[in-house]
Amino acid sequence: MNFVIVTFLLVYGSLHLHFFLRLRAAFAIGALSQALLVVLLLLGLLTPIIVRIAEGYHWETLARWFAWTGYLWMALLFLFFIGALLVDLYRFVVWLAGRFPVADLAAWRLQARTVFLLPLAAALALTGYGYYEAGQIRTERLEIRSEKIPRDLGPLRIVQISDVHVGVIVRGERLERMLRAVREAKPDLLVSTGDLVDGQGDGLAEAVPRLREIRPRFGKYAVTGNHEFYIGLDHALDFMRQAGFVTLRNETATIAGAITLAGVDDPTIRPFAPRGRLSDREVLAAGEGRFKILLKHQPFVEPDAPGAFDLQLSGHTHRGQIFPFGWITGRVFKYHSGTYRLNGGALLHVSRGTGTWGPPVRFLSPPQITVIDLIPE
Repeated sequence: MNFVIVTFLLVYGSLHLHFFLRLRAAFAIGALSQALLVVLLLLGLLTPIIVRIAEGYHWETLARWFAWTGYLWMALLFLFFIGALLVDLYRFVVWLAGRFPVADLAAWRLQARTVFLLPLAAALALTGYGYYEAGQIRTERLEIRSEKIPRDLGPLRIVQISDVHVGVIVRGERLERMLRAVREAKPDLLVSTGDLVDGQGDGLAEAVPRLREIRPRFGKYAVTGNHEFYIGLDHALDFMRQAGFVTLRNETATIAGAITLAGVDDPTIRPFAPRGRLSDREVLAAGEGRFKILLKHQPFVEPDAPGAFDLQLSGHTHRGQIFPFGWITGRVFKYHSGTYRLNGGALLHVSRGTGTWGPPVRFLSPPQITVIDLIPE
């Protein structure tokens, strides 16, 4: 955990330093203005820590103010960095062309202020659009026909939500938009594949009744994600229980007497799991002959797991959440987003996520709920 925090601060701090140097190169700012800018940038850097501390002391207004301003700044800063890299690439091409005296390229060279203001303007525009996109919930559909689904059960509809991150930002109307999409899908079963909760403040108490109102006929089930561990496992489990979810922690449940639903703890939490470290195949051992669904936060497939389940539902990746960060997460996760067919005919579906972590912004990675219709073959 400490390693993760230190790494984050080093990387995020480098982005702040880059912004400071770019701004100073573009404008002649005095010593006092530079000192004020450094203070503001330090507050931006420390926003995630400040928000957690404020939540812990129930300073709700302070936590929300820092979350909204600090996390929007995070998105803006990341997009500014990408834009600045593209501007630098353009400048390099112009410089390289200037090594060959075939034309006067003076008009193509950018002034220092333009070098700063151009990516800043682009970042502001894209952050605004990304804020809009984060509220546009998509409904992705997956139809699975199987002879393991009894005919007398008929079609069974599962709705998957993932990475909702209920907390200081995802609450109120933002949460209601997600739940409205769930209600409109009319699920028989609702599952959450981790990171349902990501806060400690008063917003959780507000979210509980909204989630409890959704009562599918076969219930609601959830598994832990890494953020349930970060905010406090007992606290997160209590929230999920109050919200009406049964949390599967390396255990199974039988749905309608015909489906085995298994859930495993996120690797972050597994050392603290009640049944110790079990493989996915061991958790799935019960319920032979039934259609088996594995709920697992991170989209990793254990080598011996294919064949032990028919469908794995995962999330975690957000598909990068803000392009082009998805290029990085796509290198880390073999199964990044969408539906994959595994060895033995099993399917793996990786959700882009329903909410947002950190910035309330998504760019070229719209949020989703997934509707899975299980139909008798």
